[in-house]
Amino acid sequence: MRGEFKTPGGKLVVAEFDVVAGRLIGVRITGDFVLDPADALPLIAEALEGAAADATAFELEARVFTALPPDAELLGASPRAVAEAVIRGLIGYELGGGV
Repeated sequence: MRGEFKTPGGKLVVAEFDVVAGRLIGVRITGDFVLDPADALPLIAEALEGAAADATAFELEARVFTALPPDAELLGASPRAVAEAVIRGLIGYELGGGV
């Protein structure tokens, strides 16, 4: 699955993942946003790994928000933007007969 979300500021957030047994697996988040510190990026993917494929955007956003260290800054994106990219990928999954 692949979902993309263009933020109001013009930055792109991309979520790539598979769905196995109703759960997100192999989550990868990329885009042209900036995350400081950059080594916090894997924390976002780890937070989404294993999430239910029928999770709401709010639930996904909360996973991302709580995974980031307090001093982390997402410039040009947000936990909500990441959640929206995942949801857009899941919409394609649902249309294909999953979930």
